[in-house]
Amino acid sequence: MTASAPVAEPQIPTGKLRTFLEAIKFEHTIFALPFAYTGMLLASKDLPTGGGLPSLGQLLWITIAMVAARAFAMALNRLIDREIDARNPRTANRALPRRLISSAEMAAFATVAGVVLALAAWQLNPLCLALLPGAVVILVAYSYTKRFTWLCHLVLGVAIGLAPIGAWSAITATVDSRALVLGLAVATWIAGFDLLYACQDIEFDRANGLHSVPARFGIPVTLRASSLLHILTVASLIATGLLMGLGAIYWLGVLAAAGLLVYEHSLLTPGDLSRLDLAFFNVNGYIAVILFVATSGDLALSGWLAR
Repeated sequence: MTASAPVAEPQIPTGKLRTFLEAIKFEHTIFALPFAYTGMLLASKDLPTGGGLPSLGQLLWITIAMVAARAFAMALNRLIDREIDARNPRTANRALPRRLISSAEMAAFATVAGVVLALAAWQLNPLCLALLPGAVVILVAYSYTKRFTWLCHLVLGVAIGLAPIGAWSAITATVDSRALVLGLAVATWIAGFDLLYACQDIEFDRANGLHSVPARFGIPVTLRASSLLHILTVASLIATGLLMGLGAIYWLGVLAAAGLLVYEHSLLTPGDLSRLDLAFFNVNGYIAVILFVATSGDLALSGWLAR
């Protein structure tokens, strides 16, 4: 096998705030936030008032809720996994193992993020506040799943797949079946990507009794499982477009996303994972942004044509 060694994470930047932001990979908010905005716009499409757009207040609090939810989940993940991260050469450079941030500081950061998330849910509507405890359970539970089940990748997918569902609920105060389909697209996309990402830690996971699909079934099965999940992603995006009656611009976005997924999988083989690097993350970031831009462009065009 010519698979490359795991890609070491970059050095932690100086400055406490920057250290926190780097520790929780704040820039990776790009994976979920565009899908939350997509759910928000699609939910607004059917509203009898507002011209198919959310209010500025809704946009603000949805953004705050998404950023806080991810910061909360990632801070807890770093805190819960700090001893595992310290043993793993790929993650030993993180802030907690290097003691650039103390456990108490990370716990305080998570607490503040959780309070902000609760405030945002309260500001949006009673349904969002009522659904919050269930969402928090999923966000917290994910960090423990690798200790007992190789289904941990699916739990991560569900956690991030809540983004468009929550945003939809924030606009309509309902849980719409169409939002669940969009959430399925996000969940399978993230789970499929996480399967590939987990290939980096296959030997470490096996040596330390941690559970993952690569550790349990091997890399060839993992690559096939990821492909199947991403086929389901595209199918769910197609179903979303049909259910919402979206037009050509949206379908071009879906085609572009499907093409990027095909390209992503073409980069990897069971014997060569050398291109599983930061560029790989960029491809996934492009998918989220492209689908949001395509959806918003399609809705804007259809609204303009309807005038």
